[in-house]
Amino acid sequence: MDAGATLESNINRGDYKILIVDDVMSNVLLLKILLTNEKFQVCTANGGKACLEQARKEHPDLILLDVMMPDINGFDTAVIMKKDPELKDIPIIFLTALNTPQDLVKGFQVGANDFLTKPFNKEELVMRVMQQIKLVAAQRIIERQNNELRATLTNRDKMYSVIAHDLRSPMASIRMVLNLVVQSASPEIVGPELYTLLDQANRESEDVYDLLDNLLKWTKSQTGRLNVVLQELDLNDIIPGVVEIFEAIAQTKHITLELKKTEAPLKVIADNDMMKTILRNFMSNAVKFSPENSTIRISMANEGDFARVSVKDEGVGISADRIDTIFHKGETTSGTGGEEGSGLGLQLCRDFSRKIGGDCFVESTEGQGSTFSFTIPIKKD
Repeated sequence: MDAGATLESNINRGDYKILIVDDVMSNVLLLKILLTNEKFQVCTANGGKACLEQARKEHPDLILLDVMMPDINGFDTAVIMKKDPELKDIPIIFLTALNTPQDLVKGFQVGANDFLTKPFNKEELVMRVMQQIKLVAAQRIIERQNNELRATLTNRDKMYSVIAHDLRSPMASIRMVLNLVVQSASPEIVGPELYTLLDQANRESEDVYDLLDNLLKWTKSQTGRLNVVLQELDLNDIIPGVVEIFEAIAQTKHITLELKKTEAPLKVIADNDMMKTILRNFMSNAVKFSPENSTIRISMANEGDFARVSVKDEGVGISADRIDTIFHKGETTSGTGGEEGSGLGLQLCRDFSRKIGGDCFVESTEGQGSTFSFTIPIKKD
């Protein structure tokens, strides 16, 4: 059984209302009897004006509309309906004795979904009516599924936001305490086994906090609740502070961070928080995927209309088949120290970089390292 037949078998005709419009009472009565016997709800009107009144009152699912009527003909009635937001989506089958190509073209131009030529027989009437009712039924299913999907997505985004917001503050406190403990302790003081556990907990707290921060910002971005605040910024004032945040965590893996600033001020127009978020994600990934005793190089450059900030590591690199999808596929990967990644951070980086008028890029050779970069519009003098 095909999809159309399955849909038709599931249609309860009593749920659908058909408006019959004709100034000849015998035609109205005949159609009313035929469609009532087919279990449809039926309402009637005897002219164009009455059609518009009944349509607004009864909200029919289909209108059988005569063309030749004394007050407002069917074509003009259809034109009025298609301009009315309340009526424009109701399908129309024209009832007419006119069957020239010009009449058919005009009918479709004013909004006809189908034609039924007088005189008509019962089988053709039911077939053409059911064809339109199936389309209406399908549209109802799509609208219901869309509403359910929107509700599901709204609830999901609300849940994500609540989780991230409620957990981020206590996680920030835990992260700060663990950072202090690891910096103050040493294997000689607490023992190598306990120090290893503290170091691992410290790294994991960083990852969890970054995930919660990304999750909260991603949810706000997806739901339109994250405002872009563009302002003039000097990258030489902003970038060093973000890099400094990663000094301690990089030292735990014996990774060296090298920052190359520009000699002259490098002024851009960007959202400060979004730009920092992009760089934090790039820095976090570079540390995560770099081996011990390697170097991560952060650089800034003026490229004319844009400034480019790059983070180059000597890590595991990215396979060629993943390069094109790395910013939007959301893959979960593990770092060189077993660190877990959600794949959300890079999606957020692309979203944010484009919101501030730039973009994200990656160059990588598997086994040799990667360079992640993003561009920001230069401030024009």
